[in-house]
Amino acid sequence: MNKSSSFLSVTPTKMVSLSNQTRFCFHPNNLFVSDTRRLGISGVNFPRKIKVKITCFAAERQRQQKQKKKSQSTSDAEAGVDPVGFLNKLGIADRIFAQFLRERHKALKDLKDEILKRHFDFRDLASGFELLGMHRHMEHRVDFMDWGPGARYGAIIGDFNGWSPTENSAREGLFGHDDFGYWFIILEDKLREGEEQDELYFQQYNYVDDYDKGDSGVSAEEIFQKANDEYWEPGEDRFIKNRYEVPAKLYEQLFGPNGPQTLEELGDIPDAETRYKQYQEEHKNDPPSNLPPCDIIDKGQGKPYDIFNVVTSPEWTKKFYEKEPPIPYWLETRKGRKAWLKKYIPAIPHGSKYRLYFNTPDGPLERVPAWATYVQPEDEGKQAYAIHWEPPPESAYKWKNSKPEVPKSLRIYECHVGISGSEPKISSFEEFTKKVLPHVKRAGYNAIQLIGIPEHKDYFTVGYRVTNFFAVSSRYGTPDDFKRLIDEAHGLGLLVFLDIVHSYAAADQMVGLSLFDGSNDCYFHYGKRGHHKHWGTRMFKYGDLDVLHFLISNLNWWITEYQVDGYQFHSLASMIYTHNGFASFNNDLDDYCNQYVDRDALMYLILANEILHDLHPNIITIAEDATYYPGLCESVSQGGLGFDYYVNLSASEMWVSLLDSVPDNEWSMSKIVSTLVANKEYADKMLSYAESHNQSISGGRSFAEILFGGVDNGSPGGRQLLDRGVSLHKMIRLITFTIGGRAYLNFMGNEFGHPERVEFPTQSNNFSFSLANRRWDLLESGVHHHLSSFDKELMDLDKSKGILSRGLPSIHHVNDANMVISFSRGPFLFIFNFHPLNSYEKYDVGIEEAGEYTMILNSDEVKYGGQGLVSEDQYLQRSISKRIDGQRNCLEVFLPSRTAQVYKLTRILRI
Repeated sequence: MNKSSSFLSVTPTKMVSLSNQTRFCFHPNNLFVSDTRRLGISGVNFPRKIKVKITCFAAERQRQQKQKKKSQSTSDAEAGVDPVGFLNKLGIADRIFAQFLRERHKALKDLKDEILKRHFDFRDLASGFELLGMHRHMEHRVDFMDWGPGARYGAIIGDFNGWSPTENSAREGLFGHDDFGYWFIILEDKLREGEEQDELYFQQYNYVDDYDKGDSGVSAEEIFQKANDEYWEPGEDRFIKNRYEVPAKLYEQLFGPNGPQTLEELGDIPDAETRYKQYQEEHKNDPPSNLPPCDIIDKGQGKPYDIFNVVTSPEWTKKFYEKEPPIPYWLETRKGRKAWLKKYIPAIPHGSKYRLYFNTPDGPLERVPAWATYVQPEDEGKQAYAIHWEPPPESAYKWKNSKPEVPKSLRIYECHVGISGSEPKISSFEEFTKKVLPHVKRAGYNAIQLIGIPEHKDYFTVGYRVTNFFAVSSRYGTPDDFKRLIDEAHGLGLLVFLDIVHSYAAADQMVGLSLFDGSNDCYFHYGKRGHHKHWGTRMFKYGDLDVLHFLISNLNWWITEYQVDGYQFHSLASMIYTHNGFASFNNDLDDYCNQYVDRDALMYLILANEILHDLHPNIITIAEDATYYPGLCESVSQGGLGFDYYVNLSASEMWVSLLDSVPDNEWSMSKIVSTLVANKEYADKMLSYAESHNQSISGGRSFAEILFGGVDNGSPGGRQLLDRGVSLHKMIRLITFTIGGRAYLNFMGNEFGHPERVEFPTQSNNFSFSLANRRWDLLESGVHHHLSSFDKELMDLDKSKGILSRGLPSIHHVNDANMVISFSRGPFLFIFNFHPLNSYEKYDVGIEEAGEYTMILNSDEVKYGGQGLVSEDQYLQRSISKRIDGQRNCLEVFLPSRTAQVYKLTRILRI
């Protein structure tokens, strides 16, 4: 828009007569002249007497955005934003990486500016699901919207319209397709036979409200008359009754009381300055009482265009703004669901099957919509389709429980719904809710983390090749079943996290996003960059605003719609680096800022964390990154990525390596401690686990299977092997749990030593479900009952004694020769003897505080599957004044081989 067209121009060559199709449309700040024939309405009336500046919306929007940018930069400075702040805090001096952080920060600010040109604010960016996809509109219709910039024609096909590609469609160049490639399709409800159209053109209906008033019989005209009679005071409805008063005054101001009606009568119009001086001269002697109550003053003198100000009474304006808008009268015109069903047949009934039809340069395509919320993937040769989910209000799920408070520490139980049952089949949300959630609560965990929830075509992929990002997997149940699961978890005091996969997507075309609109670069990078180097999955184009809109909206969707409490971001290395993390690292910061780093992916992660924590302050985000990118858990304002926790992936790899490859007597205590503590600067934000689903599912074996899987207790040496396995299983979990940060994770079944790995049904095993389940029956007796009891005690150490939230451990004894580790955490002392043979009668362990220490947990107790070698009189220990391990005092304790002990300071002695 050029400068002159930013205002209402009046020139002799372009002046046209005001017809009854032209209306002055009011906005609280602006006055627009629009041809209402194009809009299909009879005019927009806004009954305010306000000071109005004639300008166009685009110019005003641009001005608002400039003000927003200015205020944003000012607030950043006031907040103390430092792109290299965390480097300074840690005392790291690396000029190249610091420059990379500064450039990334500048690029992020530019990206935000670009976003604000397209979206009103960042909440708007994160709320695409409110517009895109299938939505019931209040005006007896369903609106559909999706993104397909490479398509020429779009339509919705389904069983409700005979899979016709022409009945519900939109075409390029016509209403329904914008410049950014978004397709908008309206599915009008069908009028039932014998019913007449609504009296009010914009008639609205309440579809899902708790009440259903039906048709009261009161007409819209009667309600509007009631509003005029009850709402307006005498004289206030002046502009309602005489809507042309302001346009008439403008016309009279320009042309006089008997102005021309045609172009021929118009003649030449003096310039704005001349006309303004004429007006001043004509009215210079008029008394104030003769001035009109609503005056129009030309302020465009000396310019080739006119700026008119409509001046009104300040007293009236204040009174008008203090008046509550007459919304209740408008709401009264709405009818209920009963009236809607009586008059209309839904355009797309609940449960209907549908797909998106595109006509592209390469021919027609059928796709499952990208924003579909319920999908049936390809199954037994049947083509995939979306399912319209719009249950009637009486059967739709209603939330019962509020979210639990975020605890100081996290004890996460990682689950896969499909394998959670005992039977060889795919378990459902309903079965998981009834059977697994109570077990998680009894076991002492305070959160669950669900993997494989978004829809994925192939079950054997465990859910990591996502095809439909907004759809809950239909193989486990309906969206309402999943809501019930989360609601029941919240009722038990359990937080619910999702393992979210935004690092790549499935390469499937029909049901996924690959070649979605016929083009190869819609959601993903073009060429080799768009494919994972090893997994064959598609790599997102994080620098594209529409892809950002899709991904960030997806994060907000699961929180808004399903009330999830947080995310673990899966495999960040796949997205952060163009080599997908499959490269050697030299422990040099150059590895994190060289040409293989995808800066767009980093900015997406920063934006995601910023927006999520702004919209949902209690949300928790966890980073799974095998490369431990610098600043993962630092605040965005200080140059970090903004995550709350990061996963220590090295711990499980170390334990697997020791169990598989290293003899028991050659285990290095120093390596164990250094690996479990990892990065000391961020140890407090570390999520630790001994084994997760990766060890059980990803072609590996659980620790229990490695340690005592297949051991016959009655065979020669069987008992010894079983004792070894049970002892190490307990010790590994205890030290991993207590020496790490404020978060711990366990995969479903591993707490009681599930003896078998997980193997999903594939062609290689004849699609067998025999290993795709959990043997909960083992909890009742034997070694698995002992291990389960011990794991409960571990959880209780944090639940009742707050072990994980007591700050970082003080590690003061690491003896590789004796294979003993000791550390303290608050008033608690932990001692581990990993030696396979040696027991120590009086082992000296240094302590800071002199006093009496009581053993509160002993891994060798019989009830935990131990031998019970420590007698009851050895549970209470009194300190000795002897300098050990740099401490002033020590304890002399009995340490049987392969055992662990936890003591609590119960009485302080002053010496």
